[in-house]
Amino acid sequence: MDHFQYLDRVLHCEEVPLAELAEKYGTPLFVYSQATLLHHLKQIQSAFAEADPIVCYSVKTNGNIHIARLMAEHGSGFDVTSGGELFRALKAGGDPKKIVFAGVGKTDVEMRYAFETGILFFDVESEQELHRLGEVAKSIGTVARAALRVNPDLPPKTHIKTDTSVKGVKFGLDIDTILEVAQGVVGHPNLQVVGLHMHLGSPILSAEPYRQGAEKGAILIAALRKQGHPIQYLNMGGGFGIHYRKQEALPAQAFAEVILPVVRETKCRLVLEPGRFIVGNAGLLLSRVIFTKESGGKHYIIQDAAMNDLIRPTLYDSFHRIWPVAPSAGLPAPPLDYETAIPHTFPQNVVGPVCESGDFLAKDRNLPTMKRGDLLATFSAGAYGMAMSSNYNARCRAAEVLVTGRTHRLIRRRETYDDLVRAEVDCNS
Repeated sequence: MDHFQYLDRVLHCEEVPLAELAEKYGTPLFVYSQATLLHHLKQIQSAFAEADPIVCYSVKTNGNIHIARLMAEHGSGFDVTSGGELFRALKAGGDPKKIVFAGVGKTDVEMRYAFETGILFFDVESEQELHRLGEVAKSIGTVARAALRVNPDLPPKTHIKTDTSVKGVKFGLDIDTILEVAQGVVGHPNLQVVGLHMHLGSPILSAEPYRQGAEKGAILIAALRKQGHPIQYLNMGGGFGIHYRKQEALPAQAFAEVILPVVRETKCRLVLEPGRFIVGNAGLLLSRVIFTKESGGKHYIIQDAAMNDLIRPTLYDSFHRIWPVAPSAGLPAPPLDYETAIPHTFPQNVVGPVCESGDFLAKDRNLPTMKRGDLLATFSAGAYGMAMSSNYNARCRAAEVLVTGRTHRLIRRRETYDDLVRAEVDCNS
């Protein structure tokens, strides 16, 4: 569920009309609902409560420190994939003992930073990384705690660019060789293999891959323990799907039902790394129409949000629901199905100002006639929106606002032209 709703034919975030936010903060603007964020975090915590899981919010999905602080205040840890994300998690008040560090290319500097911080463990993705982690640990006189990330070699289950558990991707240790790699560090004085990790990809709309992955994980945990590794943690990652088109996503309980049996069997502490599930439907991108035009029989809505603000449609051909903030009489508010014929609409391309033909938020989308100054809402933009934004075409990145009931506050100011060159102007020629 989310807390974006049309009241008297005007879109609101919780109790705040979107037009009020556009007037105060400008557009493009990312708008987040605190009630939705906390609702989805609670859904994960409740569904898996039997296992007392360590829920590690995935910083890569949306690393705004105000959102991360909200997660920490309500019991979440953090999943980080870089030194910068670790810095964000700590800046937000994250407990190092509830932070796990994933990523295929951790540098020595990042490893040392994580050691100094005292994180829970590293998710290790290759044999070379495992041995290098041991060397760095030795150099500073400590013992590295590692969870081996396995690629369980499951059938395709999501977009090819975000499916991380099929054969041949860069992530994790092959399921055919992971035990051989683990055997090579048995008794290592500076390495302790304490867990098994897998992340299946994202977004995943079926629980079956998690059943298959967890069952393979149980077999590996037994084998790793037989080798002598003190396996305490099963990290099942994240990737739970959300509603992008209609109501296609499963509730957290559906994933818990297939994961918890293996947690009981292995007697491991469960770690989860949800991100999109928590923040995806908690945010939208608010934009304002600049011009409309027709070209070659195509109709275009040119608005002020672009691929540099939300790159998912261009990068993944992703579908995001788009609808006017204040639809006129005769139009649904909103439609039940955005992909079928809608009365008083016609196919239009929603594009931005960036100088690329690939700059679009939607193609051939059934939308009503729009005019200059109208507001559009692009839904389900809370995950991988601001986090993947850029300054391409020297565009200033958008502002972010957090809404709580009838109140709202700026949690990231809009960038200025000075911000665009700030890291360059002090350099010597």
